[in-house]
Amino acid sequence: MDVQVLEKIDAARPLAGRVAVVTGSTSGIGLGIARAFAQAGADVVVNGLGARDEIDFVCADLQHGCSTRVAYNAANLMRPDEARALVEETIADFGRIDILVNNAGIQHVAPIEGFPPERYDAIIALNLSAAFHTIRAAFGPMKAAGFGRIVNVASAHGLVASPFKSAYVAAKHGIVGLTKVVALEGAEHNVTCNAICPGYVWTPLVENQIGDTAKARGITREAVIRDVLLAAQPNKRFAEVEELGALAVFLCGPGGRSITGTALPVDGGWTAH
Repeated sequence: MDVQVLEKIDAARPLAGRVAVVTGSTSGIGLGIARAFAQAGADVVVNGLGARDEIDFVCADLQHGCSTRVAYNAANLMRPDEARALVEETIADFGRIDILVNNAGIQHVAPIEGFPPERYDAIIALNLSAAFHTIRAAFGPMKAAGFGRIVNVASAHGLVASPFKSAYVAAKHGIVGLTKVVALEGAEHNVTCNAICPGYVWTPLVENQIGDTAKARGITREAVIRDVLLAAQPNKRFAEVEELGALAVFLCGPGGRSITGTALPVDGGWTAH
């Protein structure tokens, strides 16, 4: 096979030979990133909620047409020991971990005086603390290997705030700060860490949020979409999960070697205001 063909294969599969863990990847943004990784040649460990038959379908679908391995890990990331075990079991099973995407998250919308404390604690635990525990477990092995790519899925709400989202905004601002610390600690070891900050992406999480926001504000579903969710996005459309997947592949591939410590908005111009 000539060199030009080999170069084309490498360009088409920039993550070939890599092992990636993507949390919260049985649906939504996480699934979009996992699919992009598999198509780019990486072995992928999927993690998230769902019935067993649904998860089996997701794994089979990810593997279809890709010469990669896809596995599922049922770790409950609300529990620090299971978050650590997700990384440790991946290394034991695959022999390495090259890429870690912290995407798992939940949301709750309510005025702060009525915000349930247990919901606040749960959002901080999954959206922020779980990322600390997975990064802590993966960082040493990545440094030892001389390669690591960590992508934290934050949010435009990691850069700006909105009413009724105290826990989510606090967690996402925290993720951006954690990203910067990890980037500095990994800079001399070829371990990068970046945050992707989406605006509104059409996912089950956003779909559920529409009803909560309508109730909290006393307005219709259509008004939530028009006047709340997309009001701040100049392009006036929901982003698609494929866009986030493509960006994650770039950050973890050859082109992302010198990109670290950033919070990259994918928000249709929202945070340009």
